[in-house]
Amino acid sequence: MKVIYEDNHLIIICKESGEIVQGDKTGDLPLSDIVKAYIKEKYSKPGNVFLGVVHRLDRPVAGLVVFAKTSKALTRLNAMFQSHDVKKTYWAIVTRCPERPSATLEHWMVRNEKKNKSYCYDREVPNSKRAVLDYRMISRSERFFLLEVNLHTGRHHQIRAQLAKIGCPIRGDLKYGAPRSNPDGSISLLSRKVDFIHPVSKERITVVSPLPNDKVWEFFDIAESLLVNNK
Repeated sequence: MKVIYEDNHLIIICKESGEIVQGDKTGDLPLSDIVKAYIKEKYSKPGNVFLGVVHRLDRPVAGLVVFAKTSKALTRLNAMFQSHDVKKTYWAIVTRCPERPSATLEHWMVRNEKKNKSYCYDREVPNSKRAVLDYRMISRSERFFLLEVNLHTGRHHQIRAQLAKIGCPIRGDLKYGAPRSNPDGSISLLSRKVDFIHPVSKERITVVSPLPNDKVWEFFDIAESLLVNNK
């Protein structure tokens, strides 16, 4: 477990692909229980440990997850996520170059719970919810393209479905049209950065996730480092 940031009120973890944030019907050990055990051992806490789940990431997605360690922080963080006062930035590696290097995507999304999949439409349809995101292409290789994505809404599988809708499925995401899976079962979508005002101390918190241990991510990591060093 990678602890990226921790104080008395919150803890930010870098989730691995394949981990679940909260318990589900699979019965697999969730990240929330792992974090509770970590807190209990580190601080020698007796009895049950409080940990509030503020948001989730899809199982095959890696990156930053914010948890609340106190009820005060949980209440305030929930409100901040609802009002979009927590800025979450994602990186996505896609298998096709988008027509425009940057754009705002707006669709109407319908969730199919039986298939655990969401569908995007260009206009409002029954039971649909508006979905908006911004993306910009920040790097490319011979076969893949790295996009930075910022969400304006928080819909089920939103980034995965909206990028697939414009013909740019995320690498490894078979459910949304990628041509092949990744060797480790992940999809190349990363919760890269979170930026917000601390719910208690009121200080600005900006945290960046390390990149997954994968040769394609490593290529983009090197490319970004060269770009920064050459500025």
